[in-house]
Amino acid sequence: MVKEGITIAKKTVLRLMQEMNIKTKVRRKRYNSHRGTIGRVAGNVLNREFTAEEPNEKWVSDVTAFAVADRKLYLSPVIDLFDTSVVSYSMSMSPNTALTNESLTNACQGLRPGQKPLVHTDQGFQYQHVSWAAILTKHGATPSMSRKGNCWDNAMAENFFGQLKTEMFYLQKFDSVEDLKKAIDEYIHWYNFERISMRLGGLAPMEYRTKTATAGQPATASC
Repeated sequence: MVKEGITIAKKTVLRLMQEMNIKTKVRRKRYNSHRGTIGRVAGNVLNREFTAEEPNEKWVSDVTAFAVADRKLYLSPVIDLFDTSVVSYSMSMSPNTALTNESLTNACQGLRPGQKPLVHTDQGFQYQHVSWAAILTKHGATPSMSRKGNCWDNAMAENFFGQLKTEMFYLQKFDSVEDLKKAIDEYIHWYNFERISMRLGGLAPMEYRTKTATAGQPATASC
């Protein structure tokens, strides 16, 4: 509708939802990986500056959990603040360092010469681990961490998790972990290539990235 020049006020949407008895799902308690100071804690270099002027300049990452079939599946994405695209992600039945290291390593494989991103996370044990720091050092990336107990410092990652769960996970019943994994794969592809964002002028993340690249120089996304 946005691409066709049609906009609807939030109050109108809420009124229509009430008339049609449509309710949103309440976001549940988030997964918390903080276990105290067990390694190196970086400063909050990002400082809530959630915009970037070019791809691979600033990344954020986090871990979230999904309860399915009496088990838990964990997701670790790496999100580019230039266009909010998910540049890499990994899934596992354990929220261990292998999970987070895999998504970071895969994201770094897409870096071009000279690209050295700022990588922001919370103070989860996975991000204090020496193996995480080693990957960042190998690629010349700068670590950044949220202040203890302050989820707003990593709001972009939290926002993505909220969208994924509200728009997909809470609306379906999954009988197996494999079914959920497939649904997450499909959602992230849809999110990157089809889900429009007002922050990106009504474009999907990869559509925005392609458009700015075609224009010859990156444009700064607005809040």
